[in-house]
Amino acid sequence: MTTNLQAQALEGEALSESLLREARTALDQSAKWLLAKQQEDGHWSNAEYPALTALPVWALSRAGKAEIPAVKKATEWIATHAKEDGSIYVEPSEERKGGGLVNYNTAISMVGLHLSGNPDYTDLVLKARTFTAAGQHLGGDIYEGGMGYDAKTDRAYADLLNTSVAVEAMRLTEGVEDLRPRGEAKADLKWDKVVEFVERIHNDPKVNDNPLVSDDAKEQGGFWYRPDQTRAGEHEGEDGTMRYRSMPGMTYAGLLTYIYADVERDDLRVTSTVKWIANNWNLDEASRDPEKVGTDAAKEGLFYLYNVQAKGLAAFGNDTLVPESGKSFNWRVKLIERLLRSQKTEAETGNGYWLNEDGRYMEGDPILVTSYTMIALANALGPELEAKK
Repeated sequence: MTTNLQAQALEGEALSESLLREARTALDQSAKWLLAKQQEDGHWSNAEYPALTALPVWALSRAGKAEIPAVKKATEWIATHAKEDGSIYVEPSEERKGGGLVNYNTAISMVGLHLSGNPDYTDLVLKARTFTAAGQHLGGDIYEGGMGYDAKTDRAYADLLNTSVAVEAMRLTEGVEDLRPRGEAKADLKWDKVVEFVERIHNDPKVNDNPLVSDDAKEQGGFWYRPDQTRAGEHEGEDGTMRYRSMPGMTYAGLLTYIYADVERDDLRVTSTVKWIANNWNLDEASRDPEKVGTDAAKEGLFYLYNVQAKGLAAFGNDTLVPESGKSFNWRVKLIERLLRSQKTEAETGNGYWLNEDGRYMEGDPILVTSYTMIALANALGPELEAKK
């Protein structure tokens, strides 16, 4: 029987039964690998970052293992780091610009607690939602509407990575607001301000009047890291001024944020983003900085890219991408095939995991990278994964 997902794919691009079986096997193998790496007290990876335990919880939950003892133990550990103000983090052992990465850790941790399905964490999730909403930057500057790593540092700062993480967490957990005690104010973001912030990072002159917006059609439609920074390098515009190049990972984060902020799929802001994605599809490199393209450094952040790529395109809801030149393709098939090819096998156990040979952005940590990839696989499989549970 042809599935809905297969029916949407173009001829030759169907998500075949054999590919589905391979993907589910890869998820099972990586789940076993993750479970074997859990620490005795319930955490994974670096105990200074609750998000690094919440991400495996997220990954295991998406793989259908939310009710196993390891997830219970992990969420109990996460809950011990919840503060009275609703934040969930560990005070950093050394001073840094991002402080305790409070917004990032809180957002991902509350998703982990929520996905566990344990009603005992409802109060913690509600408090985390209140904290996250209060962390939205509303300072009337170029960062207004966005989120940074830590509002407690009193630093005027917001970027698209943290904004998209907070936006996703607020949408995924919004159902718990129905359980908030009567008389207590419900928590939510100012969604119109979120959209305005994202527009300031959108590298498209039809959306953004920032003079840094590119006049090169190849760049238009993508996104930057924040309103005053790209990490894809610059180019000289036709008028001799410097313009920003677009970043792949941030473009998918921008798409995800637009969709969660209820911007319509046929809106110019969304269609220009998807057009850039189709024309710049690349599963081998995450950086478009000319100084890095073609080198090992172009792989920095590659698994974050896969993670947010699958989330953004799954939220968009169309399996087929249509580049201006070349053949249309099913992004789910391309991404799943790429992830399966890159899975490593642990010799002593036969379990599977993923690792980025370029360790920037903490991707030298196989716990983080494997969690990213399992979540990406789950989103790429979509309804096909759910149908087999």
